[in-house]
Amino acid sequence: MIDETLMSFEEKSAYKLRSVYKKYGYLPYKMGKFEEYELYVRNKDFLISDRVIAFNDTNGKLMALKPDVTLSIIKNGEDVKGVKQKVFYNENVYRVSENTHRFKEIMQTGLECIGDIDFYDVYETICLAAESLKVFSDNFCIEISNLDLVKTVITSVCDDRKFVSNAIKFISEKNSHDLQKLCEEYALDKNNTEKILTLVSVYGERNEVLSKLKKNFDLPQISDMERLSKMLDNSLFSDKIRFDFSIVNDMNYYNGFVYRGFLDNVACGVLAGGQYDNMMKKMNRKSGAVGFAVYLDRIEDAIRGNDGFDVDYLIIYDDNTDMKKIIFAVNELVKAGFSVSAQKDIPENLRYKEIKDLRKKD
Repeated sequence: MIDETLMSFEEKSAYKLRSVYKKYGYLPYKMGKFEEYELYVRNKDFLISDRVIAFNDTNGKLMALKPDVTLSIIKNGEDVKGVKQKVFYNENVYRVSENTHRFKEIMQTGLECIGDIDFYDVYETICLAAESLKVFSDNFCIEISNLDLVKTVITSVCDDRKFVSNAIKFISEKNSHDLQKLCEEYALDKNNTEKILTLVSVYGERNEVLSKLKKNFDLPQISDMERLSKMLDNSLFSDKIRFDFSIVNDMNYYNGFVYRGFLDNVACGVLAGGQYDNMMKKMNRKSGAVGFAVYLDRIEDAIRGNDGFDVDYLIIYDDNTDMKKIIFAVNELVKAGFSVSAQKDIPENLRYKEIKDLRKKD
């Protein structure tokens, strides 16, 4: 029996998520801390942060502390017809923290399904993404977009590269005001302007979104969305999975369905994933791929912020305090199930619920 009170947040999270993924046949993937720097330079737009810690190996080759796991899995895999590589990972990655803006060692957990993938694999990874968020809270949601549909709609009204780039940006921000101004700048007619604005205004419950899409578009991607939605009706978390076209990943790497996971009271997404066949092609792989990553650092910051405490009790003593008194106080609290930190002074960054001062008063 594992005593979870002895585990760190990252250890507990990894243990629980690993249990979820193994039930569905995903196997652990382990990699080294280093990868050739060139791998990340060639694909820096795929990374959350393009800043990488690099160093020269003893043979002169430029290496990097890995800022990402997916690229290494792609690089080290192989294409076998009819076969899928299903793996999950718990790996430390090294990248710039969003909070401190300094390099940080971050535990990243996720899974990848690479190979001869099909519609079921897309469905399964979305369900597993939902199960992953359930580990941390009942109050979560997953928002799904279809990049092929977004790209088709945008390029059908204007295929200018700058227009496409700006349109995607404004859609991701749900910025209908600037999107409309962009349409006016390119002299789009009312019909085409309304088409593209639909991608900002239509989101939420899946059937409602599909109904509105059918009124505005006649696109093959809508059938794919209907098919996926019907499959998700069988999920335990169906009511927490919605459609939202503001979920837009880099189309040079991603395609098809992409999604993002959110927890209540956390401002940014804590899970991101989707299909990345374009990334596979870029790295000379013939297979398809779908997967996601869970950003444990974002979740931990939110959870720690919610409870606000590192320990239940802080005990303060000095050189004149009777040692028996300190031992008794600590033991009594620990027996009662509390966590305790005995200190000679109040640590600057320690968050505690209550304080017991054992120093003699003058």
